[in-house]
Amino acid sequence: MHIATIIDDVESRVSVGLTTMLNALRRCAVDQAMPLYLVGGPVRDVLMDLPVHDLDFVLEGDAVALAHEVAAKLGGDVVSHYAFGTASVILVPDRMDIVTARREIYPYPGALPQVYPGTIEDDLARRDFSINAMAARLGAEHEGLLDPHGGMADLKAGVLRALHPGSFVDDPTRIFRAVRYEQRLGFLIEPETLHQMDEAVGSGGIRNLSPDRVRHEIEHILEENNPGPALLRLAELGVLFQIAPGLSSLPAVERLMAMQGRATPMMYLAALAYPLAPAQAEILIGRLSMPNSWSRVASDTVMLRETEEELASPGIPNSRVAHLLLGKSQDAIRAVALVSHSPVIARLLEEFLGKLRLLFPKLDGNDMLALGVPPGPCVGRMLRELTDAKLDGLVNTVEDETRFVREALVRGGGRHVG
Repeated sequence: MHIATIIDDVESRVSVGLTTMLNALRRCAVDQAMPLYLVGGPVRDVLMDLPVHDLDFVLEGDAVALAHEVAAKLGGDVVSHYAFGTASVILVPDRMDIVTARREIYPYPGALPQVYPGTIEDDLARRDFSINAMAARLGAEHEGLLDPHGGMADLKAGVLRALHPGSFVDDPTRIFRAVRYEQRLGFLIEPETLHQMDEAVGSGGIRNLSPDRVRHEIEHILEENNPGPALLRLAELGVLFQIAPGLSSLPAVERLMAMQGRATPMMYLAALAYPLAPAQAEILIGRLSMPNSWSRVASDTVMLRETEEELASPGIPNSRVAHLLLGKSQDAIRAVALVSHSPVIARLLEEFLGKLRLLFPKLDGNDMLALGVPPGPCVGRMLRELTDAKLDGLVNTVEDETRFVREALVRGGGRHVG
């Protein structure tokens, strides 16, 4: 495909904000004869006739200075990292990334790289896969696609191929990305690349990664349109077992995939945690350095699984169901409803989400006081008892609730002591 066609096609596929930033960069490239390249994902996706969501550029020069120049012209903002020669131009809600062409050296496996200025050829050679190592120069429509590693041929063949044998040892996060691209694009990981991945996993390379880096890769997978196949592939390759024991197989993920409807990313996280023992769940939470929103889903899912026997017991009152479920993550409850083998539990959890959690007495604390309930903790206890009665169908109308409170006061000798 001609360079002009690639750039024009990208422009037609992105938002107005990204188009504005792309055109500003294109003018800079033409006016100043800049060696500026569109690289990686956008090039790959337009060649595959896929939507383009992000713009990534490489400059043989000072990327941070160029980002500030473009942002000043457009009234945007810049977030930069001088140590890595990277910058993002932000024109809310859009952003594009510009990096200084560089070469990288990894001081030890799993470490962040040491970076040095380089050429566009150096920059493409440091990338993960051949299909992500193509570039189109802005303002140089006479030039062809820069494809030193055979990315176009691999695109046509539907093959995912690493650029060099030490790729996954240097950066084990590429294992996650390989699986993500394999599943999203429907590609096959070529045999030598798969062998290199297996060797990196077998050598314990995943354990060299920091919790934040592992979580970042898992988050990308959870945000895919269909994260299930990638999670199953990671389990098959032994990657997830290195993150947390107990993740060697994912039956709950398989069951979630089989259900109709789009599960949320956090429901897939819940399905990951579902088979784990509490101690294993704590290991997973720590290994991913989970934020509170994540750890709550994982912990609640394990707790819910451990209450399944009680939830499935015949005649369990609605009030007890509510006590077991109130305060638990809704994503965890929804996921357990879908992956539990018990249709009774599925029905109870769905009923809780659809009805029971919204069922409260019509009387409030002021009404309690007016009926003679002593102020203080007694009001709270009476409201809880009244809520349980409402859940269990013992009271329905305001009159029922009033009678319940008065009778409770009588039983308590004129005062409610709980």
